[in-house]
Amino acid sequence: MDIEKIKGRLEFLRQAEKLKDVLRSAHTSCGRTESTAEHSWRLCLMAIVFEDQLPRLDVLKMLKMCVIHDLGEAINGDIPAVSKAAFPNKSEQERNDLLLLTSALDEPLKAEILALWDDYENARSAEAKAVKALDKLETILQHNQGKNPPGFDYQFNLAYGKKYTDADPLFESLRSILDEDTKEKMIKA
Repeated sequence: MDIEKIKGRLEFLRQAEKLKDVLRSAHTSCGRTESTAEHSWRLCLMAIVFEDQLPRLDVLKMLKMCVIHDLGEAINGDIPAVSKAAFPNKSEQERNDLLLLTSALDEPLKAEILALWDDYENARSAEAKAVKALDKLETILQHNQGKNPPGFDYQFNLAYGKKYTDADPLFESLRSILDEDTKEKMIKA
């Protein structure tokens, strides 16, 4: 048993806990601002729920990506999707933050986390493309389900992440249902 490795992993977990306090622009169904950790949790749940519809994919790899994809936000917070154009170095910032966050880890584990994040960020593997699509769909689902403040921009949902959600019949179907929900929310808003 390598006590230093265990201590490094515990330190990593202590630092990653900060993700619970990183707030997003989405709201829960009771109106509370959603945390990034909550978003990542439901993204994992979506991967599990639709696993049978994605039989050719490695779901363990997908779950790891779901947990890791926003982990760097524990350092400098979330940049809302509607504001990403104003932050052209977002990806670089998140990767640098992830490097800082994983600095206490042993090299093999650190390398695995970074490789998974890089795969996700660049949508290289089929699993990364699926997680990208599910990530966008989870955000839209939360926007539609949340008790949002007046003036919430539901129109944003209708174009958000289409290049990922149009890449597979399952994601297209989910998107179609969520787009109808969005249109209903726009009428009621």
